Amino acid sequence: MNPRPSPQISRVLQYLWLGGLFAFIATPILVIVVFSFDTNRFPSIPFGGFSLQWHRAILADDMVRQAALNTLIVAGGTAVLSTVLGFAAAYLDYRYRFRGKTVFSLLVAIPPAVPATILGMAMLAFLSRIGLFGQLEAIIACHVAIATSFSMAIIRLRLGELGPDLEQAAWNLGAPPGVALVRVVLPFCKSALVASFFLSAAVSFDEFMVAWFVGGLHETLPVRVLNLLQGQVSPKINAIGTLVLVVSVALVLLAQRFVGVRAGQKPSAP
Repeated sequence: MNPRPSPQISRVLQYLWLGGLFAFIATPILVIVVFSFDTNRFPSIPFGGFSLQWHRAILADDMVRQAALNTLIVAGGTAVLSTVLGFAAAYLDYRYRFRGKTVFSLLVAIPPAVPATILGMAMLAFLSRIGLFGQLEAIIACHVAIATSFSMAIIRLRLGELGPDLEQAAWNLGAPPGVALVRVVLPFCKSALVASFFLSAAVSFDEFMVAWFVGGLHETLPVRVLNLLQGQVSPKINAIGTLVLVVSVALVLLAQRFVGVRAGQKPSAP
């Protein structure tokens, strides 16, 4: 029998495997970032030289600026609504017992599990019937349906750390249920609410398939990239992709900073 490798060698092999896997995933993304600063119109080796011309070009493009504004509006609206609905769903799941509770949790969790193409077509058919197709509100509504699942999961984990008697103690001291919710539960969940806000914004900022189906002429940045790819290949795509990547990573890091932060504790550095 072959002797087992030492723990140190096993750890090194694990790190090498994880490093190789990370490199495999991250390399295409880094290629986009690198060539967004290339003077060449088309990605090519050797590198043509460092330049910000493509980044300046997207800042001067009216359609890209409008898409960026639409993306910010949609992401902001999605983050607010998803956090509110996610907290309501999480609190309902935490505080009450009712028939169909398992089905309720399943319904909240389903949208992210459905393929984006099927989800987009279904939402397109529904929103067309109620007259919301082609509006920013339609994109926000669809993104809320997706992001609320993530929001509920984060907040529900935080509520799981809330002592079962803490809120009831506030009731016994004379606080109405609404006051106890505002003064006890919400402050306890503050870090999870902030994390939910940033994560929901990141989900919305990155999503393109559903936005492409229901947005009509209202493009978001990922949809603008998709439309650019359908025509002549433009070097602006790399610059827009870099912008979307930077913002998405920043939002996820901000969400990660607040995940698991306890009440009264400062968030750790990302």
